[in-house]
Amino acid sequence: MTLRVGSIVIGAQDVPRAVAFWCAALHYTPREEPDDTWAVLRPTRTGLIGAANVSIMLSETPVQDRPRIHLDLYADDQPAEIERLLAIGATHVDWTDYPDDADFVVLADPEGNRFCVIDTR
Repeated sequence: MTLRVGSIVIGAQDVPRAVAFWCAALHYTPREEPDDTWAVLRPTRTGLIGAANVSIMLSETPVQDRPRIHLDLYADDQPAEIERLLAIGATHVDWTDYPDDADFVVLADPEGNRFCVIDTR
């Protein structure tokens, strides 16, 4: 038997906007034509084929300030990736709980969903 993560689902009130952001952020593409309630995004870069999909689901629930599950995005050039993500619509989150030796920065997508950009150097 095999069990693997097939898709990580992100809730959004504006699915097309979330699809545009996450496709640009992750270099993913919709698996099929998305609609206003659901989309499955998949990796497009050769080195990422086989990585988990990211799905965007219409959600009416409010964004959590401290989500129990979030994405950690690994970056070999964290400052450049943060700059790129901010340019496509991410925002800085005022996170007061950074440890002294933090290797991560907390951002939010255009819907307010939080994620971390991890410095892998």
